[in-house]
Amino acid sequence: MNFFEIIKPYVEKLTKNEYTLLDYVIKHMAEIQNKSIREVAAACFVSTTTFLRFVRKIGFSGYSEFSTVIKYTVLNSDKKADSDVTFVEKQSQYRNEYLKNIEETVRVLDERKLLKICQQMDKHPKLYFYAKGFSKYTTDYIEYLYTLNDFIVIFPKNYEQRKLAYRNIDQNDIIFVFDYEGEDDELIQLIQNLKSNTQFASLVSITGANNNTIQNMSDENLYLFTDELKINSVDMTSHVSLIVIMELLLYQYLEYKKIKKTTKQLIIQK
Repeated sequence: MNFFEIIKPYVEKLTKNEYTLLDYVIKHMAEIQNKSIREVAAACFVSTTTFLRFVRKIGFSGYSEFSTVIKYTVLNSDKKADSDVTFVEKQSQYRNEYLKNIEETVRVLDERKLLKICQQMDKHPKLYFYAKGFSKYTTDYIEYLYTLNDFIVIFPKNYEQRKLAYRNIDQNDIIFVFDYEGEDDELIQLIQNLKSNTQFASLVSITGANNNTIQNMSDENLYLFTDELKINSVDMTSHVSLIVIMELLLYQYLEYKKIKKTTKQLIIQK
């Protein structure tokens, strides 16, 4: 009865407009779970007939089943941790949620978005990574991974470096912003500065699956799922889903290059 499990076989078959509807549903699950099809369709600026057709295309028999599964998914993803239960006692539950978060992150990856980013990466741009807090340590690994694959990576690690990095950005370069909440004031201000002072190929953000400011400012957005976790007031939230997305993007790019090379060789042989 999980929403993401049901839609998985159908996501790649959606049109651009249908994917926009799916995008809205994912961002607003908690809001739409008790709304009628007329209300949800109006919020999406489509007719009820169009929305019902979309609901059936992603694997549901009708709006009633769609609504029920949305409620079930929200209920199961909205469990609050009991502060009186120790971290050790919650390990079994956390492991299950940990795996679910990775699975859901992979399920909602839009292959068309990955391909579009890969096409831009094939122009040999510089890659700019913007991250703060705990995300910086994860980005160290991502920087290393992409550098090993011959990308020039710029990863400004403090405020002054982030503030000045835009000076060297070219029109083919790609900017990646990693922020789970998508509401960091400094990163939002940096994006505004980048958009007003530079030309670049694309701004790609990786955020949580909620409607947030950074996501809305980006050319492309990829969702990650994770459970926020603090131990003794220290943020221990897993960043594995961020690594998964960036690894899959790189693997997609390597496959894209391989196919492009093979196609070129076949053309030459002809």
